[in-house]
Amino acid sequence: MDTGLKGKRAIVCAASKGLGRACAMALAQEGVDVVITARTLATLEETAEEIRRATGVKVTAVAGDISTEAGRAAALAACPEPDILINNAGGPPPGDFRDWDRDTWIAALDANMLAPIFLIKSVVDGMIGRRFGRIVNITSGSVKSPLAILGMSNGARAGLTGFVAGLSRQVARHNVTINNLLPGPFLTDRLRSNARAAADAAGVDVDSMLQERAKASPAGRVGDPAEFGAACVFLCSTYSGYIVGQNLLLDGGAFNSTMG
Repeated sequence: MDTGLKGKRAIVCAASKGLGRACAMALAQEGVDVVITARTLATLEETAEEIRRATGVKVTAVAGDISTEAGRAAALAACPEPDILINNAGGPPPGDFRDWDRDTWIAALDANMLAPIFLIKSVVDGMIGRRFGRIVNITSGSVKSPLAILGMSNGARAGLTGFVAGLSRQVARHNVTINNLLPGPFLTDRLRSNARAAADAAGVDVDSMLQERAKASPAGRVGDPAEFGAACVFLCSTYSGYIVGQNLLLDGGAFNSTMG
C-alpha cells in the first residue's frame, strides 16, 4: 500500500531507541525525511546513521530534552514546518504517590503532558495552512487500564489524552489528525530493565521473567517494536484522515473489554 508519505517531513521525539526509534525507522522506510530527538547525542547519532543506511532518506539528529523549551526550540529549528509530529517521552518513575512531591509531579507533567501540547501548538497552524498534518502521541496502555504503581504516568498521560480529544475534533476538517498510540509491553530496553529488576527481586533470570510476561498476554508474546512503527505509519498515512481523536491500544489483547 502506498501510504502517500514520500517526501513528507517528520519530527520524532525520544527516537534514539525503543518505540520512538521504531516509528522513525518505519516513517523513513516510507520516504519521510525525519528529525529525531533524544537527550544522549552518541546514541542518537548512531540511530540516525542506522536509519540513513537502511532507507537513504535525510535524517537529522537533534540532541536535547524535549520536555524543555530549549529542547523543543532545537527540534523546531531543524524542522520548522513538519507534516508529521510524533510526540514521545520516557515515562516517569513508578512508585507510591505518597513519596512524590510537587517538583516530581511537575517534571512528569512537563514531559508527558505539557511538552506534547506545546509542540502541537507550534506546528498545528502550519499543518492547517498546508491542509495536511498527522500528529501521533505515544502514551501508554495505562491510560485505558491504570496501574497504581504508575500514578504519575496515569495522571499526566490522561491529561494529554483529554486535551487531544477536544483539539483533534477542531482541526480534523483541515485534514489534520491527532491520535494516540497506547503501547502495552514491547521488547524495548525499558521492558528489559523492568524485567531485570523484577527478576532480581524474585531470584530468577531475566529470560524467565520475560517469558512469564509473554505468557500473561492473550497473544502469547510481547510486542515487536517494528509492529508499533507500522501502526504509527498507518496513522500518519493519507488513508487515516477519517481517524480522529482515537486511542489505539497495542497490547496483545491484555485489556479485556467488549469496546475500547
